[in-house]
Amino acid sequence: MGMAVGMADVGMVEVVESGFVVPSEGTPKKAIWLSNLDVWYRRYYTATVYVYRPNGDPNFFSVEAMKAALGKALVPFYPMAGRLGVDRDGRLEIQCTGEGVLFVVARSKFTLRDFKDSTPSVDVRPLLVPPVESAEPPCILLMLQVTFLKCGGVCLGVNMHHSVADGPGSIHFINTFSDIARGVGLTAPPFLNRTLLRPRSPPTVLFDHAEYLGQPSGDPLNAVIPLAKPVLLKVSRDQLDSLKSGNRSGLSTFRALSAHVWRCACKARELHSVRVTRLNISVDARSRLEPPLPPTYFGNAAFRTSVVATAGEVLSDPLEHLAEKIHGATVRSNDELFRSLIDVLEQVNMSRMHVSAWALPGTDLYVVSWLRMPIYEADFGWGKPAFMGMTAPRMPCGMVHIMRSPGDDGGISLVVTLETENMPRFKKLFYEGLEGVESA
Repeated sequence: MGMAVGMADVGMVEVVESGFVVPSEGTPKKAIWLSNLDVWYRRYYTATVYVYRPNGDPNFFSVEAMKAALGKALVPFYPMAGRLGVDRDGRLEIQCTGEGVLFVVARSKFTLRDFKDSTPSVDVRPLLVPPVESAEPPCILLMLQVTFLKCGGVCLGVNMHHSVADGPGSIHFINTFSDIARGVGLTAPPFLNRTLLRPRSPPTVLFDHAEYLGQPSGDPLNAVIPLAKPVLLKVSRDQLDSLKSGNRSGLSTFRALSAHVWRCACKARELHSVRVTRLNISVDARSRLEPPLPPTYFGNAAFRTSVVATAGEVLSDPLEHLAEKIHGATVRSNDELFRSLIDVLEQVNMSRMHVSAWALPGTDLYVVSWLRMPIYEADFGWGKPAFMGMTAPRMPCGMVHIMRSPGDDGGISLVVTLETENMPRFKKLFYEGLEGVESA
């Protein structure tokens, strides 16, 4: 039985070493232009943690081996060893200085038995990544922490600045780092040329881009981002099959779960039937552009599309119809829509949008899929992780992340952040719907 770690004791994790790892070879010293998508993202670090079970090797997660592999990985990914800065016009850029990334070694009194299913609690996870002083320039782009648990297990905490890369880019770097540590070497070099996402001249805006410029609910833009504690919801293969049974058998996992979450959220929030609600969806543009971006494009290439409906429609429409609307939104997410977004971002004050675009009104959701991302492939030579997940103790209300659960049982994990007062009812509706009980 694990100890109670709901309120994590900072003394349970002690830093024993902290320093910088630089590229193992000389790298270009220059400034890298950032695209409008890179600049648009609010300044923050994406924090994740990997948990590894001990395998009996006396050199399990050797610090020297990890540092050596990291130095080699920073050669092709040399922007990561630089700093976020600004050019003479005040625009964000990456300054490739080769100063290195922060590498922290820590030890902890925690054991894997304290983590249910090898999953650290939301309160513990922030102790497993290096703390962030500021995400504003000038700042480090990557911070890593290797924490040795009392039982011999290891946690690898990652803090990566979102201005440098999106989810696929971040995973590409970590998996390259692990490949090098395992002796595989560099198999997929990153594509670093972000100028492929330059705006057109003159800008040509063909869509309203309400996901970025305004909200359909009519609610005023928030001056601050409402935050709440994220909740991990696990869905078994059988529960997923139940949700997709009957007329829903052809639905993708993402569309079925997104539609179900949208319906449950509208019900839990007790939205009036005529209230307008928007389901925002994150779409990876790499394969949708003409010509496509290289799959190894290293930068931000995800953008929002959305489905709009009244709460009454969300609650009354069959789940498969909601899923079809979601599918339609992703199909419409093509080169024309993406290029129009890049152009409209060229024309607006993005500094004002950093908060307003992330402060979702209490009617809306923003769903991000990690289902196709190889998040469990980071094998540094001692086995694949038993868990991988985000570490933020609080996230913007309305955020939903969908990812595969660890193992090969076909399960799915969702990280849902909803208003504290609405979460208990949401969870009840969510699991009732998975057992074939209509949540409407």
